[in-house]
Amino acid sequence: MAQFSAVLATAVVALAFMAQSAKADLKLCNKTESRVGVALGYKDKDGWASEGWWNIGANGCETLLKGPLIARYYYIFAVDYDKGGSWGGKSMMCTRDKIFTIRGIGNCTDRGYNKTGFFEVDTKEETDWTISLSGEKTSTNGGAQPQ
Repeated sequence: MAQFSAVLATAVVALAFMAQSAKADLKLCNKTESRVGVALGYKDKDGWASEGWWNIGANGCETLLKGPLIARYYYIFAVDYDKGGSWGGKSMMCTRDKIFTIRGIGNCTDRGYNKTGFFEVDTKEETDWTISLSGEKTSTNGGAQPQ
């Protein structure tokens, strides 16, 4: 019986360690031959925010947010530094040309920022998600606000 208790205690410790070491992040993988710049938009307990820029090399990956995801929807805008063009969508958020963290998505130009169309990523309420950028770029025309 003592041997069984020791095995059980070891198994419980191993399971607890595995749960702590499990990865739960928002990652973006650049599946192109170009360097890209990535901006991220999201809603947290303090409201809407946008952040940028992560620079990701050709065929590289980067963690945008560490830890379990707290929202179902995240928003991405990316720029192809080498070949030109961008990946975007209809969800308008604020950006700027230099590194930024911007709170709020309204009145971007009045506040001195660029108004930029992001595409929506539905993580299906998973705690870990990887976004992949491929060669086909999208238009940034539109004007819908994220909900």
